[in-house]
Amino acid sequence: MTRKFLCLFTFAIILGLTPSLIAQVQTEVPAVIPSAKPATVEHIKIHGTSLKGNLEGDAVDRDVIVFLPPSYAKDKHRRYPVVYALHGYSIGAEQWTHEIHVPQTIEGAFAQGAKEMIVVLPDSKTVHNGSMYSSSVTTGDFERFISHDVVAYIDAHYRTIPERRSRGLVGHSMGGYGATRIGMKHSDVFGSLYIMSPCCLSSRPMNSVNPELEKSLEAVKTPEDSAKLPFFARAMLASAAAWSPDPKNPPLYLDLPFKDGAVQPDVLAKWTANSPLDFIDQYIDNLRQYHAIAIDVGDQDGLRFDTTKLHDVLDKYGIPNTFELYHGTHTSAVADRFQNHVMPFFSQNLCFQAGCQ
Repeated sequence: MTRKFLCLFTFAIILGLTPSLIAQVQTEVPAVIPSAKPATVEHIKIHGTSLKGNLEGDAVDRDVIVFLPPSYAKDKHRRYPVVYALHGYSIGAEQWTHEIHVPQTIEGAFAQGAKEMIVVLPDSKTVHNGSMYSSSVTTGDFERFISHDVVAYIDAHYRTIPERRSRGLVGHSMGGYGATRIGMKHSDVFGSLYIMSPCCLSSRPMNSVNPELEKSLEAVKTPEDSAKLPFFARAMLASAAAWSPDPKNPPLYLDLPFKDGAVQPDVLAKWTANSPLDFIDQYIDNLRQYHAIAIDVGDQDGLRFDTTKLHDVLDKYGIPNTFELYHGTHTSAVADRFQNHVMPFFSQNLCFQAGCQ
């Protein structure tokens, strides 16, 4: 391996990612169920009040994809629970629809007995390919965008059951990080959590700096420059924009964890402060509020180690949760998991009528 790849591999470990994310594995798609009734797909935009004034210039009006169940158009008085599904790094909501094969997998889940619900995919892609679902003056407050702006819009424009027990939150990879982070902090908004192969759960040491990488990142001045970077170099910019923003450091308004050939411990400390396994103890009472929590990860996914630690922490505190280490890589089973595990989980655990406690 070249020195450059070694440095990028080291950064992958820092984020809790694996080389499997570099070349994403083909997702296994469940068979079409002939009896499945079609869902309605709506492409809308939601104004992100929480994203206003972000220094990066990321869009404030965000694309959101809404999947309405087969009975929605016919049963005009029926209200539905809502599942909010968060995509991973380097993709947006539209690309994730292809990875989890919606609406096919949603329709398949309903055909196999899952109760009908609304499914919402908000787009959180940024200049550097991912918001980390965090709160930053550089990218905007994507944590609040998901937990407040999107939820408030959906409740105002669709026939939802506007109560926490009727809202579910799920995410995969960076979205799994988002579901973990947002779930811990906003148990007043969501009632059940499903965390799929979450990245970035724990902090990692950085003991050396690669001059090539530092030079290439320092040369980035525009979104076009960022787009030319390899996967993990760009992910480093996204992480810095989310976790170590700096309003006095234009043009990117972020601080990297190294400078002038030296590691910057103060910046790494900020990254650590955004690692769920490092702050989970502060939110145990919030996590106890959930009706149900599910976690899964593939047995060939490097993220399985930290994901297991997350499960172990919940167990240590006596917080009920289910954990499954299934056979697969980071992406190989995500469509099957969505249809045959995620949707049934929310069917069993969300409240389908008003007034649930």
